[in-house]
Amino acid sequence: MANYSSETLRNVSIVGHGGSGKTTLTEAMLYTSGAITRLGKVDDGTTTSDYDPDEIKRKMSISTALAPVEWKNHKINILDTPGYADFVAEVISALRVADIALINVCAVSGVEVQTERAWQYAKEYGLPRLVFINRLDKENANFEETLKMAKEAFPKAGLTLFQLPIGKEKTFEGVVDLIKLKAFKGAGKEVKEDKIPENLEAQAAEYNEKLVEAAAETSDELLEKYLDSGTLPEDEIKAALKKGILKGSIIPVLCGSAFKNIGTSLLLDSIVDYFPSPLEHGEIKATNPQNEEVAIKPEENKNPLALVFKTVTDPYIGRLTYFKVYSGAVTADSTIYNATKEKKERLGHLLQLKGKTQEDIKQVPTGDIGAAPKLEVTTTGDTLCSENQPVILPSIKFPEPLFSVAIEPKTRGDEEKLSTSLAKLAEEDPTFTVKRDPETKQTLASGLGDLHLEVIVDRLHRRFGVETTRSAPRIPYKETILAKAKAQGKYKKQTGGRGQYGDTWIEVEPLKTGKGFEFVDKITGGSIPKNYIPSVEKGVKEALDTGLLAGCHIVDIRVTLYDGSYHPVDSSDMAFKIAGSLAFKKAALDAKPVLLEPIVNMEVTIPEQYMGDTIGDLSGKRGKVLGMDARGRNQVVKAKVPLAEVANYASELRSITHGRGTFSIEFSHYEEVPKDIRDKVIAEAQAKTSNH
Repeated sequence: MANYSSETLRNVSIVGHGGSGKTTLTEAMLYTSGAITRLGKVDDGTTTSDYDPDEIKRKMSISTALAPVEWKNHKINILDTPGYADFVAEVISALRVADIALINVCAVSGVEVQTERAWQYAKEYGLPRLVFINRLDKENANFEETLKMAKEAFPKAGLTLFQLPIGKEKTFEGVVDLIKLKAFKGAGKEVKEDKIPENLEAQAAEYNEKLVEAAAETSDELLEKYLDSGTLPEDEIKAALKKGILKGSIIPVLCGSAFKNIGTSLLLDSIVDYFPSPLEHGEIKATNPQNEEVAIKPEENKNPLALVFKTVTDPYIGRLTYFKVYSGAVTADSTIYNATKEKKERLGHLLQLKGKTQEDIKQVPTGDIGAAPKLEVTTTGDTLCSENQPVILPSIKFPEPLFSVAIEPKTRGDEEKLSTSLAKLAEEDPTFTVKRDPETKQTLASGLGDLHLEVIVDRLHRRFGVETTRSAPRIPYKETILAKAKAQGKYKKQTGGRGQYGDTWIEVEPLKTGKGFEFVDKITGGSIPKNYIPSVEKGVKEALDTGLLAGCHIVDIRVTLYDGSYHPVDSSDMAFKIAGSLAFKKAALDAKPVLLEPIVNMEVTIPEQYMGDTIGDLSGKRGKVLGMDARGRNQVVKAKVPLAEVANYASELRSITHGRGTFSIEFSHYEEVPKDIRDKVIAEAQAKTSNH
């Protein structure tokens, strides 16, 4: 591929709902531009951008793929993103480094939930957008209905028709360009200019007038000229439309069929003609070492400044780091400074990626996207720059992982291998985390949904050769007491020769919530020698871990050792440890033991129409709704809910709100479990113990 200057670069992120045809559109753009010689198909697993074995197996995009094309002396970096909620992190990071958001909408299913979410992310990043109504060749495709849905979903967005479809479903054969007022029929590059079909002439004239009006409204001077003459020259219309698109007041609506490769060449034309280069986006905000905000212009002759937006770990080539250059140039065989980690990195090779194919390049200029293998400390969200002018770009904000499973290796000797492999996968996926729960002794893998974690497990097996089993995480129940009680614990054993003897009297009493454990030594007169008292405490602590009712850790309890006796020959540390444990268990069982469950604070953000169903569902989960707030177009429901009731809430909320709801969760406190649930938890714990 030739070297391109920054003004001839375009970075386009294709976003939309799963199954709307994003990958097929990417493939059609690659084929039309001559970047590939044959059209691959998603169903056959032969597309350029869905090359990962998980994607081929599932016939869906899982991660963002980079696919550069050359068109009219411009380089267009296409970022093909997934369309399923579990992989939304890929969409967020791709939009973060894009200059253009191409919102792909299926003409059969219309605007769906992930389309709306992608639109919102693009809007938050301030990106110029275009809507491409795809799959117009399919049965039940309806251009007018889809356009109406888009206008309802994105009100006041400045959606402006640039094209009309010619034909419908099987008869779809081309598009009308509403600026040139010409018909273009045919697939790929084999497009022929023609007259507008008679049945579309009046409609085309009407939309052309609206388009010229939209262009005129971008400046007072142009509006005056338009009102005087009733029209504008084509070059002025184009320049005005480009200005409106960059400002966000105009969002072009184009159409076509990626499968039949109709409308693709005109789409590429529009990206080149109407959309901004990386230099036209204005200054970039960053933070200097003094934590002051600085503005940096995207200039080719400045110090290098780049943001890492994706990291992939491969067992054979190691870590591959994707980055976008915001200013200056990143050069091969050089050293660059990671300002986030405050470490230098050696850049050996630089790569240009097209799906899975890699091409060595000497440098990545301002505005372009490249990759570097084998960086040591750099991860997603890090800033790479010059050491003599260090700054940090705003990092990428990802959603918190809220869906967890307990994971363990099938083979006992694979514990360490599992731990290392999970850590590598967590490095490349900011929405995947791994932690060891000290309460339940389980390794918890957390992600954005069941499908997300399913893919992680598949990768563990395929990339690292680790087979695992998954189970629902155990709820970290705890136990405590509600009353005071006293008991004796005596351990006496005679086996011939030296025996064992330890005798303790213990009192237990409840402490305030969160106070943990207190051990009080009230031995007087030497009834138990000082050197044995730590052994009594050790025995009590071990008993705390084994629990009284369901084998859960006992909390918020004071244990007072106040009396006992010893034998000058037979007493030992072991004897007093056992005696302390026996005394504690007897006393605690007489002190009204109860089971406690974790309660969490939840904030559930939903469109208003799902308010009743969401509140009803939370109440059915023993939740206490604390209040509601309006947040933009959404409502936020605040509630306290038992953790046991919301272990699968990510999937449940998605079902209730058709994927439009989100939630956050944080630990609040522990509360006594109701009797019916307590009995069930105890029975399950006892059954598990008897099975072992």
